[in-house]
Amino acid sequence: MEATRVIAVRHGETAWNVDTRIQGQLDIGLNDTGLWQARRVARALEEEPIAAIYASDLSRAWQTAQAIAQPRGMAVAADPGLRERAFGLFEGRTFADIDASLPAQARLWRTRDPAFAPEGGESLLTFKERVTGTAARLAARHPGELVVLVAHGGVMDVLYRSATGQELQAPRTWALGNAAINRLLWTPQGFTLVGWADVAHLDDDTLDEASA
Repeated sequence: MEATRVIAVRHGETAWNVDTRIQGQLDIGLNDTGLWQARRVARALEEEPIAAIYASDLSRAWQTAQAIAQPRGMAVAADPGLRERAFGLFEGRTFADIDASLPAQARLWRTRDPAFAPEGGESLLTFKERVTGTAARLAARHPGELVVLVAHGGVMDVLYRSATGQELQAPRTWALGNAAINRLLWTPQGFTLVGWADVAHLDDDTLDEASA
C-alpha cells in the first residue's frame, strides 16, 4: 500500500487559548486572531494537492478547516474522533484555578499519568487510542494521496508521539502552535514524522492579502 501524506493542523487561536482556560470538548469558536491564522494557513496550503479535508466537529477546528476548504470549493468532513481530549470537570477552568482548587488531580494531570481521567473526562490512554484509531482510519482511505486533518493541540500531541515513539508520560519538548502545519506519513505500520510546527506562514507578510 502506498503511504498517505497527512497534513495535521491545529485550529486557530481562541479567547480561551489566550486565557489558558481548558476547552476540552466545549464548543469555543475562533477569535479574530484565530480567523486571521485560518486564512493564512489556507493561503500556505493553496498549492497542495489535497484529496480530502477532515476536521473535528468543534467550531474552532471546523472554522479553520472551512477556511482551507472554501477557496478550493471542497467540502469538509466532520469526524468527532478528532475532537480534543474530554477534560470533564476541568473544562472551563484556567490552569491556575485547577492547580489551586483541585491540587491532587492537578498533580496527576501535570505529571501526565496515563490512567488519570478528570471526573467526566478521558484518560490519556483512552484519548490516544481514539486519536490514533481515527487518524489511521481516515488516512487509510487515501493511499498515495494527501489529506488534511484539522483538530486540536492534544490531538497534535498524540500524533507527534505516535510518529516519534514518544511515551505518553514523556515531557513535551515540541511545539503545538495554533495554525501550525505538521506533516506526517501513514502506512499500515503507523505514522512517521516528516516535518513539524511550520509557522512561517504566520510571519510572512507576502501571504497576507490585506498587505497586498
